[in-house]
Amino acid sequence: MSDAGRPVRIAVPPPVPAARPARAPLGPDGPRVVALGGGHGLAASLAAWRLLTSTLTAVVTVADDGGSSGRIRRELPVLPPGDLRMALAALAGDEPRTQAMAALLQHRIGGEGALAGHPVGNLMLTGWTELHQGDTVRALRSLEDLLGSVGRVLPMADVPLDLVATVASVDPDDPRETRRIRGQVAIASTPGRVREIHVSPADPPVHPDVLAAIAEADVITLGPGSWYTSVLPHLLVPRLRAALAASPARVVVVLNLEPQPGETDGFSPQEHLRVLLGHLGGVSLHTVIADAAAVVDRRGLLSAVQGCGAELVLAPVAAPDDAARHDPHRLAAALASVVGAR
Repeated sequence: MSDAGRPVRIAVPPPVPAARPARAPLGPDGPRVVALGGGHGLAASLAAWRLLTSTLTAVVTVADDGGSSGRIRRELPVLPPGDLRMALAALAGDEPRTQAMAALLQHRIGGEGALAGHPVGNLMLTGWTELHQGDTVRALRSLEDLLGSVGRVLPMADVPLDLVATVASVDPDDPRETRRIRGQVAIASTPGRVREIHVSPADPPVHPDVLAAIAEADVITLGPGSWYTSVLPHLLVPRLRAALAASPARVVVVLNLEPQPGETDGFSPQEHLRVLLGHLGGVSLHTVIADAAAVVDRRGLLSAVQGCGAELVLAPVAAPDDAARHDPHRLAAALASVVGAR
């Protein structure tokens, strides 16, 4: 069947009970999953996927240049550790000891001194990287052992990246003027509209373990998360995009619950999808998951999804007490319905 002939499916799966996590139907360990992203969005995806599989790899953006990560990457020749740390914490084992270790990783040092604001995990990952002669992947393995991790964490690239964007409408007096903005923090907070974005260096090296995980995956997820600065960067790295295009995995996009101030102000779900489609290259998209309550124009989103040959799953994936946060069990139910439809 051609891509254009794929069905458009609206499904509303029931939530997965917390006491009885759903298991995917691809074997005792669940599907082989690669989750792409960064920050809180990737952590939400990992929290859902760990209910469904123990064969889970997080591929994490390395373009952060703000806060603790920015300070560390300016002072030392290491990858920015913040997004990697958050993924490690999200995959920590369920034992009290490993959960305590995850809480320590996330704890920010107080006071007003030189260490103020640094999460302990950022310093730990930086220290382990130095102990392993600059090998971030070995450092991550060491921390995964301490955390009893239920999956792996890998960097998107082997070198720190900078994001560079062309932004329009920065000057309200001249909306046609465009400016070149460099850096994740600057792009995320720009008052204009991003027209183009790329990474520097343009063709960074990618670790072989990342390429192998993508090649062997059953399912690959993009999103949720900061659209231009955490989700799209994975599609801007040529070797990573080529691996995604060649993978036989089902590619699933999880749309955000709402626009992000500054970065995607005023974006509808279909606008998020349109921007993503513009960066897919040869990567095939199979499924789009959106929160049912967050979609105002269902017909418009259905048309956009059908236009790219994918299927749509509308489900209640937002946390009932916080419309801006994905609920792990609800998102797991939606993901389980996708895996079951393979």
